[in-house]
Amino acid sequence: MASQAAPAKRQQDLQLQYSTYKNTLQQIAQKIGDVEQEAEEHKLVLETLEPLSGDRKCFRMINGVLVERTVKDVVPALQTNAEGLKKVLEDLVKQYKTKQDELEKWKKNNVQVVQS
Repeated sequence: MASQAAPAKRQQDLQLQYSTYKNTLQQIAQKIGDVEQEAEEHKLVLETLEPLSGDRKCFRMINGVLVERTVKDVVPALQTNAEGLKKVLEDLVKQYKTKQDELEKWKKNNVQVVQS
């Protein structure tokens, strides 16, 4: 009886590890999607502000407060934010690929994934 409990325990451990890998990959993919969406919004705003005069007033939401600024004040901050988002996105993609490679190596250790 004890000999059957050991393989069942090992199977549960393997299933838990697999689920953990899959959940982590899903969370990273979700973060990538969120950052991509925010980067696209920054790009759209910058494209919209580009042809406008630097003295023109515009409004920006900062921590839930709408503040009045000029285009020349807002554009540098938006560009800095857009560059930061691009770096975060690159890091997340690297993290995703690393985790995916870890999962593939883990699968090669005589583990068969059975889809349910």
